[in-house]
Formats: sequence, structure tokens, C-alpha cells
Amino acid sequence: MPLMKSYILLVMAVFSFFASIAQEALDYTTDIIPVLDKNCYSCHNTGNPKGGVNLKIYEEEGRVIKDGQFWLKVLDQIKSKEMPPSSKPELNDNEYHTLLNGINGILIKSLEKRTPGKVIIRRLSHTEYHYTVLDLTGVSFDAMNRFPADGSGGGGFDNQGGSLFFTPLKMERYYDAAEEIVTSLYEDLEKWSDLVPESYHQNIWERFINWLMPKISSNFKPLNPPEKAAEKVLFPFASKAYRRLLKSEEKEKFIDLFNTVYYSLPEEPNPQKFNKSIAEVFKAILISPSFLYKMEEEPLGPAPIALGDFELATRLSYFLWSSMPDDELFDLAMKGKLQAPGEIENQVKRMLNDPKSERFSESFVSQWLGINKLKDDNAPLADLVRFPEFTPSIREAMFKETTSFFHYVMTESKNFLDLINSDYAFLNEELADYYGIEGVEGDDFKKVMLANNSRGGFLGLGSVQAVTSLPTRTSPVLRGKWVLEEILGTSPPPPPPDVAELPEDESLHEDLGLKALLEKHREDPACQSCHEKMDPLGLGLENFGADGKWRESYGNTPIDPTGVLTSGETFAGPAELKALLMKEKEKFARNISKKTLSYAIGRGTTFTDEIAIRELSDSLIENDFNPDKFVTALVQSYPFRMKIKDFQKRVNEVD
Repeated sequence: MPLMKSYILLVMAVFSFFASIAQEALDYTTDIIPVLDKNCYSCHNTGNPKGGVNLKIYEEEGRVIKDGQFWLKVLDQIKSKEMPPSSKPELNDNEYHTLLNGINGILIKSLEKRTPGKVIIRRLSHTEYHYTVLDLTGVSFDAMNRFPADGSGGGGFDNQGGSLFFTPLKMERYYDAAEEIVTSLYEDLEKWSDLVPESYHQNIWERFINWLMPKISSNFKPLNPPEKAAEKVLFPFASKAYRRLLKSEEKEKFIDLFNTVYYSLPEEPNPQKFNKSIAEVFKAILISPSFLYKMEEEPLGPAPIALGDFELATRLSYFLWSSMPDDELFDLAMKGKLQAPGEIENQVKRMLNDPKSERFSESFVSQWLGINKLKDDNAPLADLVRFPEFTPSIREAMFKETTSFFHYVMTESKNFLDLINSDYAFLNEELADYYGIEGVEGDDFKKVMLANNSRGGFLGLGSVQAVTSLPTRTSPVLRGKWVLEEILGTSPPPPPPDVAELPEDESLHEDLGLKALLEKHREDPACQSCHEKMDPLGLGLENFGADGKWRESYGNTPIDPTGVLTSGETFAGPAELKALLMKEKEKFARNISKKTLSYAIGRGTTFTDEIAIRELSDSLIENDFNPDKFVTALVQSYPFRMKIKDFQKRVNEVD
């Protein structure tokens, strides 16, 4: 009953949402174009596309819909009143609402017929391969350092289908990996017996009868045949590896391969003969596309359909565990009960409480924040000559600090707003001493309450401060851009091609300070508009050096961490800056929603995901940024639960 009530309320809310949009519907040609002509075309036209933006080419509503993602950015600029720029007349109230409601109405109406996104057929990322092999066999294989590096896809994550290319070199490495994994498994009696629990052999009588009877009868069925024993081992293993039930032709191929190997070893005694044959089939399974790829059966018709239970189990497990479904998920899928009322909520809660959810925390947050550079010895981070205490051990500790903090927020504090501003951090003794925080002992990372609010949240992490700096100094521009993109989900335009770099003269930095240097830099009109957004955010974090330590001055010059945002709000230092960022709940909620959805479905988000992103953002705000409720809403969202045939063709069509 509660589920039905929730469903009715959801339908009513969606109906009301579209009804309100319909009331605001305005005609693109007669209502919207005149406002664009008056306020925008003078700068954004074919002959003068300022910032590379030409709005005049959008002569019909259909063109706006086709470039929906771009027009969402236009809406953001209008909503925040960043456009028109301060040098141009402001929009009056009627013009503001005409553009905002009119364009929004066009875009939302175009999405009434929902599209979930393309069928996901993508290779396991190196992280996913490592954990899948570990959970399947118990063997820990270092895929990240043994396989050629993958890039990151449209969402900035390494599990994106668009970046998981397959090359001859990768195929060769997969063959080598399968050989190494199975050999390691075969040589470990405990691990081998977990997968091959019974030691196969034929007694003397069985061997004699199996030798004699084929000479007498062509219909004789062998006693205790090895292939029957092999089925009990191979079929469960392959089914787990393929994340689904096996097809009859696959079973036949496994047994054919087993028999080929088994009967090619006439002199080998059992159980070695049996085990070696099993091992060869294991290798074949580990190089099969059904193992290396996450495949979903393409729908027969053009309409969107729901995922099957095994497909949903796989999406859930790779989202939250970076690995294959466990026995409980597999059993629910096999019984067709995974999508029963309330079961998804139960599974999300169970999976987040499982230690394997730490894999999600590490993989997701490290890529979101860009701190994987800490694990790259060649990354251009704080120079050891200038910052001798920024050792590999400290870099590793900063990485662990970040992932431990995020996992605690996910599973204990239950409030994503702590990511912006918290009164605690996760430290061990070494890192606490490095930061100058007293009273922390031991090598284990633990929750530490902070004496002041400068260090809490993402902006107080040494990892973030290090990866947003240059090797010899901090960079307020990089840090400000990072805050805009990774916290607020907005991006400044790229710098002009002939923009001048800040001088690297160390004496200038010590005498003037970066704030004064950046003020001179902003005197160039081509640089001013972007730097007005980025610089104050970065300068508010200047007390953190390139090595993540707190400091009060640049040599002779005291650091001035005060700033003014484009909204006119003022702050002094990281604590007050974070307090202002806490007001940007809508932007932060949207950013988390986009990033997590992209990670969960393995592709960059597109315009067709807009309704889902808005629903997830609303869910976060309505539920006080609770991670459990957010993840539950995400795995029940349209893009996560549905699939469609030939998505790419449909999304590019314009009527």
C-alpha cells in the first residue's frame, strides 16, 4: 500500500510538473526570438560569435531541441544573470522570464517521450576486471599496472563505454592474464578446492567397464564420465563469470573443450588430468567477450523496455561494488524477484553496508576530484626540492584521507553537504603531524574533530590542494576553476589563445603576492570576465600551499584570503568561502546527480537525461542530501532501469 501511494504521488507530481510547463509555453518564433534579437544577437551572431557562440543559427525550435545540452548552458547563464554581461543592459523582468520559461518549456516538452539511453555494451575497466577476478576466483590480479592504460570517458570516469577501446595489445594481455590467474589458482590448493570441491577419479571397476563396454555395445553410457563431473564445476563458474544463466550452446562448447583437452592427456592420471582440463576451460572463460564485456540483450522493437533481472543485478553490482553480482543478487535474479516491490531498496541498503562499497567510494571520488595523480610518480605535483616533506608516503596518506572521508559521508554521516563543509577529517598520525594537528596516534585513519573549519570538506583536503597547484607554487586560477567545475558543476570558457601567463619570478610572488599579480592580469578585458568568477574562489584557499600545508605568507608578504564573489558576497578565508558555497545547494545537487548517474550507467550524460537529472537533484534537496535515498532514487531512475534499441540514431533525429 505505501508503495502504491508513493507511485500515485509521483505520477501526480510529474503530471503537475508538465502541466505547469505547458502553462508557461511560449512560441519560439514570436515570443523568444525577438528577445534574443534585442539582447543577444549583437554579440552572438554569424559574423561575431563571441566566445564561439552563435545564437542566430537557431532559427527554428527544432534546432534548439537538437542542441538541447547547449541550450541548458544558455539557460544557466540567463538564470544566474551572467548573461547579458555587466557591460550590456540587463534583461527586464518580462524578458528574463520569457527566455527562462520559454526555452525551458521547449526543452522539457521535447523530453516528454523519454529515452533511457543506448544499450550498454562495454568492456570491464581495469578496476572492474581486478575486483571481478578477485570475487570470482580469489586471485588478486593487478590489472591497473599490468594492462595498457585506459582513458576517461565523457563523464570523466574510466568505466565509460566510449573510452574502453579494445586493441590487439589488450587482447594479448588478457590471454596472458588468464594464463597467470588460472595458474595461480591451480597452484593454490585452498582456492582451487573452493572452485573444484570434489577430486575427480574413476575406480578400477569403472575404468574397466568403460574400456570394455564400448567394444560390445554402441549404446553404452560410461560410468562416472568426466564431463558430468566437469559440468558441476564449469557451469556455475561460467554463469557467475558471465553474470547470467548459460545458453545451451555455451554449455556444449565448454564440454567440447573440456573433452578435447581431457582426452589429449591419455598418460596423465586423475585428478591431475581432470583438473588440467578444467583449468583450460577456465582460461577460455576469462578471455570470452561474455566475461570481458558487460552485455545487455538489445530489445527487438523500437520502444524502451525494462532491464532483465540479471542485467539489473549487473548494473547494481558494478555501480556499487565495481564487480559481478554476489550470490544473493544472482539468486534473486534467477528467481525473478529482484524487481519485486521494495527489493531494490533492500539491496541498495545491503550493498552500501557491505565492505565492498568501499570500492565505489575510492573509484568514484578519486576520479571525481582528480586525485589519482597522487598515485602517479610522474604527475607534476609539489616539487620535492621545494617541498621536501611532500613524500610518496604523504601522497598515499592524502589519497586515503580523501577516500575514507567520502566513504564515511556515504555510509555514516549520511549527508552529502559534509563534502562541502565538515567539522571533521580522517587522519592518521603521519598526516596529522604533517598538517600540524595534534592528538592523533597510530597508522589507521580515523575520524578527527577539527579545532577550526578551515580543514573540513573537500576544499580542506591536502589531495585537492596538491592536484590543483603547480609544482612550485599554488594556482588560484586552477583552484577556482576546480571549485566551479567539481563543486558547482559550471565551467568557464577556455582562455583566449594569446593569453599571457603569470610571471614565474619568485621574488615577484613574495613581494606582491598572487592576489596583486592576478589583479594586474585581470586588467586585460579578454581575461576579466572569466577571472572574476575563478580568482576569488582560488584566492580564498591561498593559505593552503602547493603541498597542502597551512601557511600565513608568501615569504615577505602576508596572504590575503579575502574575496568577493560575482554575487557581491564577501568572505575571508576557506571557512567563510565554504559557508557561501553551502548556499549553492541546487548547483551542488545537480553536479552530484550528473556525475553519479554518469558513473552508474557508464556513459556521459546527454540532453535526454535531463528529466532524470532534475528528479535526482530534487530528491537530494528534499531528503537533506541523504546518500541512501539518493542512490535508491538513482537505481530506480529511467536511464538506469530501462534500455532502448538503436539509441544513437534516434537521439540525432530532428523532425
